[in-house]
Amino acid sequence: MRFTRSAQRFAQRLTQRTANQAKGLLVLARSRVLVPRSPDRLIRAAQALRKYEYSIAAGYASGAALHPDRPAIIDELGSLTWAEVHDRTTRLAHGLAEHGVRAGSHVGVLCRNHRGFAESIAALAKLGAHAVLLNTGASPAQLGAVLREQEICLVVADTEFRPMLVNAPRGVKRVTAWTDGPTRSTTVEQLIASSPATELPKPSASRLVVLTSGTTGTPKGARRPHPKGLLGSAAPFLSRIPLRAGEPMFIPAPMFHSWGIGAFQISLVLGSPIVLRRRFEPADALATIQKHRCASMFAAPVMLQRIMELPAEQRRRHDTSFLRTVACTGSVLPGALATDFLDAFGPVLYNFYGSTEASWVSVASPEELRIAPGTAGKPPLGTRLAILDEDGRPVSRGRTGRIFVANEMLFDGYTNGSGKQVVDGMLSTGDMGYLDRHGLLFVAGRDDDMIISGGENLYPREVEDVLAALPDVREVAVVGVPDEEFGQRLAAYVVPANGVLLDADELRKHVRATLTRFCVPREVTFLDALPRNATGKVVKRDLT
Repeated sequence: MRFTRSAQRFAQRLTQRTANQAKGLLVLARSRVLVPRSPDRLIRAAQALRKYEYSIAAGYASGAALHPDRPAIIDELGSLTWAEVHDRTTRLAHGLAEHGVRAGSHVGVLCRNHRGFAESIAALAKLGAHAVLLNTGASPAQLGAVLREQEICLVVADTEFRPMLVNAPRGVKRVTAWTDGPTRSTTVEQLIASSPATELPKPSASRLVVLTSGTTGTPKGARRPHPKGLLGSAAPFLSRIPLRAGEPMFIPAPMFHSWGIGAFQISLVLGSPIVLRRRFEPADALATIQKHRCASMFAAPVMLQRIMELPAEQRRRHDTSFLRTVACTGSVLPGALATDFLDAFGPVLYNFYGSTEASWVSVASPEELRIAPGTAGKPPLGTRLAILDEDGRPVSRGRTGRIFVANEMLFDGYTNGSGKQVVDGMLSTGDMGYLDRHGLLFVAGRDDDMIISGGENLYPREVEDVLAALPDVREVAVVGVPDEEFGQRLAAYVVPANGVLLDADELRKHVRATLTRFCVPREVTFLDALPRNATGKVVKRDLT
C-alpha cells in the first residue's frame, strides 16, 4: 500500500511538472524571452550556453551573440555593450589566471554595485573558479575568518574596503576593482588592458558562494546553484514578477546579497541592461530611473521607505512613468509602507519572500498587497509550499507552523558541510507562518524569534506590524528579553516620524487594543534609527 501511494505521488508530480513546463514556455513568451532570432546567432548563443552552463559567463557570452551592440551595464563610468563585456571578461580572466587563479580557486569579491563586480564574477566563471561574495558591512575580524574558512587565494576589492582586509591570511593576493584616485595596486582595468582576448577553454563548473546575513559570529557560505535552464529558474520568477526582455533594470539592492545577485542573474536571461550605482540616495534613485527609463527596480524595503520620506513635490519632479515593477525583499515590508508606495507610484510593487538557501518562496502582487498589505503572497510556478508542525505534518489554514518550500533553485548546502532540514523534498526556511483562506502566505517571524511569555507563544513580528501601521511611527523592532516572572517578555524599539513625540503608554494601549495582553511590550525605547546591516536588515542583536 505504501509503495502504491508513493507511486501515485510520483505520477502526480510528474504530471504537474509537465504542465508547469508548458506554462513556463508561455511565461517566457509573454516576457519576450522567446522571440524569433537569426539561425547563426542562435547557434552561437547555444554554443555559449553549452560551454559555460548557464553561469554568468554564459549570460554575457550568449548576449554578445544575440545582441552584441545593446547596452549591458550602465554605471557611473558609462555604458558597456554585451560584446564589450564579453571581451573584457575574457581579458580579465586571462589577467586573473596570471595572478594564480585556477579552476577550483576561491576568490573573494568585495565591491559595491558597479561594472567591476559583475565583470569579476563573469571572469571567474570563465576560469571555473568560485566567486565568494563578501559582505561590505562585515567587520575585519569576520572577513578574516571568512577568508580562512573559504580558503580564498585572491580578493577583488574596492579601494575603500582595503582596510577591512587587515586580518587577511598571509599570501592572499589583492586586485582593486574601483578606485577614486591613483593607486599603486593592480586594478581590474589594468588586467583587462594588458591581457589577451584569446578564446578560453571550456571551464569546469564554478560556484557562487553567498554569505548568510543576520548571523552572529562568522557568516556561513551558501553554495548557490547555477540555473537549471530557463524553465527551472527564469520561468518561475517571471510567472509572478512580470518583467520584459531588453528593458533596463535598476539594481540598488547590494549585489553581494542573494536578492541583488538574483536580479543580476535574471537580467542576463532577459538580455536587459543593468543600471548600477555604488550608493543609494533616494532622490538620485528617482533621477536614475528617469534618465535611463528603467522599467524595473530591485530594492530593499528601507530604500522604499527613504524614497517615501522625500517630499511628495520632490518625488513628482521625476518622471517614473516607465517604471512598471518595483520588487523588494531582504527584510520585512511594513503594510503601511506598501500601501503608501502603491498610492504614490501605482500598482507596481511586488513583495518577494525568499532566502539565500531557498531562493524564492512566494511573491505578493500589487493587487494582493492592496487586499492584505502584510502578505508574502503566493508561490511562483513550479514551487511547492507547505506549513508543517513540529512533527512534519501539514497544519490547517490559519494556523501558524514552520514554512517549507521546494523549487528548482534550492541551495546545495553550506560550505562548512551543514544544511537545513528537509521534509518530503521541501527545505525549511527557518521561518514561521500561516496560509489564510485565500492561500496567501503570512510570515510570523523566524522560528527562533518566537518567545514564550506566561505560557503563550508570541511572535515579535505581529507587534511590529501593529506599531508600524501607526502614522507617527517611522520604523520599529520588537525583541524578546528575559523576565523573572513570565520567562520572557517583549521589548519594543521605536523610531518616531520626523518631529513627532510619541508616548510609550499610548503605544502599549494600541497594542493591547489590537492583540492579547501578553503581546504588550513591557519596555518601549525610542531611537533615532534602528541598527541595520549592509543589506538593510535590522540587526536585532545590537538592540539588547
